[in-house]
Amino acid sequence: MSPAPASASARTILIAPDSFKGSLTSVQVAQALANGWRRARPDDEILLCPLADGGEGTLAAIEAAGGWQRRTSTARDPLGRQITARWLISDDGHRAAVEMAAASGLSLLASDERDPIRATSIGTGDLIRAALNARVSSIVLGIGGSATTDGGAGLLTGLGALADRDTATVDLEHLDPRLATVELQVACDVSNPLSGPSGAAAVYGPQKGATPEDVQDLDRRLDRFADTMDVEAGRPERETPGAGAAGGVGYALLSIQDRFGAFALRPGVDLVMDATDFDARLARADLVVTGEGRIDSQTAFGKTALGVARRAQAAGVPCIAVGGGVEPDGIAALAEVGAMAVPATERPQSVEEAMAAGTAPLERCGERIATLVGLGVAFA
Repeated sequence: MSPAPASASARTILIAPDSFKGSLTSVQVAQALANGWRRARPDDEILLCPLADGGEGTLAAIEAAGGWQRRTSTARDPLGRQITARWLISDDGHRAAVEMAAASGLSLLASDERDPIRATSIGTGDLIRAALNARVSSIVLGIGGSATTDGGAGLLTGLGALADRDTATVDLEHLDPRLATVELQVACDVSNPLSGPSGAAAVYGPQKGATPEDVQDLDRRLDRFADTMDVEAGRPERETPGAGAAGGVGYALLSIQDRFGAFALRPGVDLVMDATDFDARLARADLVVTGEGRIDSQTAFGKTALGVARRAQAAGVPCIAVGGGVEPDGIAALAEVGAMAVPATERPQSVEEAMAAGTAPLERCGERIATLVGLGVAFA
């Protein structure tokens, strides 16, 4: 494909995709689209802003935006083993970014190690304490990708409390008092309650290794734990949307929210966009290119592409979303906010084939979109 003529008007393009999960990180996706774009329109200014939804890959996206330093701390993994886990601190030392998956993630366990009865979120508490030790005033916590269904008891223990889901024991007397000095913003993209048919165990337990019998057992344990926690914390939060996030970590944090200087559960993509100064980049852009592995019926429920498209629409900037797979429901969801969905695939193929293709199809997709921009199509 030949580059656009030198006389073509240069544009500023913001490339802000999520990862193509199981295949490419958001950093890889953004770079691939940019590489293809430059082949067709080398004079355009390209702003890269890889994104994430609060799960695994959140730290990589935030770090890639610049203004952050990588830190490592000792933490306990889901089975209580000592590991070295990564987190981020801002250059000014005021903010930290913590990813639950780094210490309590399912990806830390081999398939035969998955144990939803035993797995604990204590390592996430370890990382929050590491951030407190660094004297930050604000923490962004992504809670996606967890291996746990412990109601957040492990996290509370890591923060100094006495909490045990299995014995329904909770004592918050020794909870770290420094929590009152920080604002905690939790990236949470689910609305599940703690327990019941749409709760943490029933919906997410099986993917963490829970059998049907385990699910029933876990649900009973969560309810007993909540009976005690509701009294100890003085906040009945088990039915609050998001309480079932990360195996009940959402519930634990909601229950102790008064212990923080400020607290909020927010959509993951919104938190990551804020942490990466997305709006400042958007203000400079003539076009936004976002994307994710699949643009489908789930896109309407607040996935990254829709979050980006909404902000682009509010700013009056055209938006194109690239999907590894694109389905009618996803196209319709994006069209409602003025964005257009474009598939990266070039021929009928299985998901496995698409994932194995690497970055080359995305580079060619970026080149095709840039060529259309050269023809004025995206700005018609």
